[in-house]
Amino acid sequence: MTRGVVLHGTGGAWHVQREDGADVVAALRGRVKHEGGVKLAVGDEVVLVEDGQGSGWAITEILHRRSRLARRDPARTRGERVIVANVDQVVAVFALRQPEPHPAMLDRFLVIAEANAIAARVVVNKVDLADEAEALRLFGAYERIGYPVHLTSCRTGKGLDALRAALVGRTSVFTGPSGVGKSSLLNALYPGLVLRVGEISASVNKGRHTTVGAFLHPLPDGGFVVDTPGLREIGMWGVPSQGLDDCFPEIRALRDECRFADCSHLNEPACAVQAAVARGDVSAARMVSYEKLLEEAKQSERY
Repeated sequence: MTRGVVLHGTGGAWHVQREDGADVVAALRGRVKHEGGVKLAVGDEVVLVEDGQGSGWAITEILHRRSRLARRDPARTRGERVIVANVDQVVAVFALRQPEPHPAMLDRFLVIAEANAIAARVVVNKVDLADEAEALRLFGAYERIGYPVHLTSCRTGKGLDALRAALVGRTSVFTGPSGVGKSSLLNALYPGLVLRVGEISASVNKGRHTTVGAFLHPLPDGGFVVDTPGLREIGMWGVPSQGLDDCFPEIRALRDECRFADCSHLNEPACAVQAAVARGDVSAARMVSYEKLLEEAKQSERY
C-alpha cells in the first residue's frame, strides 16, 4: 500500500505518480466509484494497492481534497465536474505587449481563484517590449492589494529565477489569454515541459466537447504544473452575487465600514468602498470589473 497523485487519465486507466516518484497506471476500485459521490479527478491524492497476482495497481481510496477547481456539469443543471483537485495557486499570465493586457480578464481569473480559496499570483510577461514603468502602472494595483506580481521576459531571462522559486513544491495552474507566452515561459523555466504537456493535452481533449481534460505535470525540483483548457471553462457559475465582494481583497478590507451591512458598493450612501475609490485608494478600473462581474453573477442565479 502506498500513496500517489493522479496525473491524468479517464475511465479505467489513471496515471498516478507514487510517493517514491515512480509513475504507474491504476484502475479505480468499483466500491470507490460509488462512495460519497466523489468522482476521481486529476490532482487527487489517492491510496494505491498493488495486486498480488501481478495484474497492476488499484486505487482504493480518494483522500480529502484541500481545494478544487470545477465547471458546470453539462449533463446536470446545477451539478459540477471537478477539473483538477488540490491546487495550491493560480498563476495568471498576461503580456505587457503583443497582445495588449486585458485587466478585466485578469480580474475574472483572480475572482475565480478567490472564490475557491486558492492563492493567486500575476505574471507580466514580455516586459522587454516596453518600459518597466509601464508594467508597474498597469499592474501595480494588484501588488498593492496583496497579489505577488512577477515581471518576466523569456528573451532576457528577467524574473525567471524568482518565478521558478514560487513554483517549487506547489501545484500551480497556469492560465491567461492566448499569445501571452505561457508556453515560451514554461519552456524557459523547464526546457521540454510544454512539448510533452501539449501532446498529452491534445490527446486527452481531442474531439471531446463535454469533457474537460487536465494533465498534471511533475516539475523536476518538486511541485506540479497543471495543463487545462483554462479558467474560462470554469467561469463564474459557482460564485454567488452576495459573496462577490469577498473575492476582491480591497473591497473585503473596507466593507465592514459601510453604513449598511448588505451594501452592494454601487450607489448606497456612506459606502466606504466608493469613498476609497473617490480618494484614489481603490482602483476605479477594479470597481468597473466588480460591477460587471456582479451583474454576471446575478444573471447566472436567475437561470
